[in-house]
Amino acid sequence: MNRREIYYWKCDRPATFHGTDTARESAVSIEEPLSEALKHHFDTGAVVLSPGSGQGNHLTWQAVIDGVAMFLRVENGPEQDHHLAVESAILDRIRESGVRTPIVHGCDASRERVPFAWQALEMINEPDLNHWQKQNCLNAEAIAFEIGVGVATWQSVQFPGYGVPDENLRGYHAAYPGYFHLNLERHLDFLVERQFLDVAEKGEIVAVINEHAALLNLKSGCLVHKDLALWNIMGTPEKVTAFIDLDDAISGDPMDDLSLLACFHDAAFLARAFAGYETVRPLPDEHRRRFWLHLLRNMIVKAVIRVGAGYFDRDDQFFLIGSGGTGADLKAVTRQKMAVALKGLREDLELSHL
Repeated sequence: MNRREIYYWKCDRPATFHGTDTARESAVSIEEPLSEALKHHFDTGAVVLSPGSGQGNHLTWQAVIDGVAMFLRVENGPEQDHHLAVESAILDRIRESGVRTPIVHGCDASRERVPFAWQALEMINEPDLNHWQKQNCLNAEAIAFEIGVGVATWQSVQFPGYGVPDENLRGYHAAYPGYFHLNLERHLDFLVERQFLDVAEKGEIVAVINEHAALLNLKSGCLVHKDLALWNIMGTPEKVTAFIDLDDAISGDPMDDLSLLACFHDAAFLARAFAGYETVRPLPDEHRRRFWLHLLRNMIVKAVIRVGAGYFDRDDQFFLIGSGGTGADLKAVTRQKMAVALKGLREDLELSHL
């Protein structure tokens, strides 16, 4: 299948919420064919696999292949999706722009030899930054600035069209509004059905987005990570080592990735990210309203995933919930972020209102 009708994979894929449950499908049955596929691809008999620690959509392994340490990701969803190959090309493009991403040692998304897609990445030795955040030792000021620099740098990467790219790195949509509004009504209806929003709240969101439709008339798109968060950035408490997991990357608005940071961080963090961004490129016209508009859209998606996958029932062992927090806290923050995005878009608020 292709991703023409996908706004965000986790909530729009045909096998909805596949891979979002902590009770992962057993990977035991995959290990032997995966090992054989790797031996064939790398032309070696020396493949050693051990369970990985990834918390994303994919099954993961650590591997030593012909003496080289690698990190393996497997997409085994029923859709038979080939997108890992697209992500591999995007990782290369971002690295070429000057932002470090893991080297792709190998990838096979054809599903011809095995009934799943796999990707072998450079092993990054540092943990993700969310690890340091939960240890209360992250230098948030320095990290936020460096993230802003990274976002502005990879925005030099452009490809035709908008939204999710195809295997030729062309966005499936000819105009940005077609992508932005993709599945929006369905997302909002889901939140109403699950009583996260009421009908009046849905109506207000739709009305405010429609009032600012002109903001979506982009002349060209730039690369957007679309899942930018601390658990997708590797490094030390003081420094970013690499950006990972570009599986959801799109061609879109330059304020989208910065708005994604606001899904998880406060005004001080965003101020430093904006400062880093501006050392590389100027902010676009109407940057505040574009920021709030995309924060609102992203929080709608986050709410769909969190409601649908039961994230509000988790404890602080879950990567999205801070140390000492609860699922109820995550739900309250989700509602608060959505409300401030709506108000910010309507009133063109400064980012200090985050």
